[in-house]
Amino acid sequence: MKTAILLKNLKFRAFHGVMPQEQSVGNEFMVNVKVYYPFEDAICSDSLAGTISYAEIYEVIRGQMAIPSALLEHVAGRIRNALVERFPEITSGVVTIEKMNPPITGFYGSAAVEIEW
Repeated sequence: MKTAILLKNLKFRAFHGVMPQEQSVGNEFMVNVKVYYPFEDAICSDSLAGTISYAEIYEVIRGQMAIPSALLEHVAGRIRNALVERFPEITSGVVTIEKMNPPITGFYGSAAVEIEW
């Protein structure tokens, strides 16, 4: 059995980007995280002791999103590393970071990076 926790559509105002305007004004970002780990104990016990608190996962993500970076790849890697360090029981996962309004002339949409391990 594969078991995972998903945090979806987390919205942040952050200062990631290579353009000076992105670093001073910021942008809106959407983050999705899926982490796999064995939570069979929680299934049987109905106790928080058998799982990872998604509130704690959120705090790790929030902390990393608050650190400005030029590249979203760097932010995604930091989130992955911080999650694995804080929760060694995580066996694999996916982090997606989406920049909602990238500063590209004539571009209407979002740009994202994803790291899967």
